[in-house]
Amino acid sequence: IDMYVEGMFDLNELLMKHGYLPANEKEQHFANMMDKAENRYFPVFEKVLKDHGKDFLVGNQLSRADVQLLETLLMAEEFKPGILAKFPLLQSFKARISSIPTIKKFLQPGSQRKPPSDEGVVDKVMKIFY
Repeated sequence: IDMYVEGMFDLNELLMKHGYLPANEKEQHFANMMDKAENRYFPVFEKVLKDHGKDFLVGNQLSRADVQLLETLLMAEEFKPGILAKFPLLQSFKARISSIPTIKKFLQPGSQRKPPSDEGVVDKVMKIFY
């Protein structure tokens, strides 16, 4: 599980960092981030799901890895709708995990997953790191 989660954290870090980059770095970062998602990370997870042949990423029940992969997929789709077009197993995984009642509730609009953004936070981060 830890190996999968670490790989997802690497991609998540790229996705989260994008909103805090200076404007002149965003275009190149976006291209790099999408390239890594589509050509490095998502093919690996597609293969894991195919080889495992189960509903979950690891074992036969929901784990931290499933929740982390779902969040990674959702974040990537926010940046690039249709990014999962070449990954049918990731698409079905996303739908399956999203339909678990507690997760479905968490993903509803207004949930804690995406609290209202505070514009001051971005400015504060930019001043600290740039």
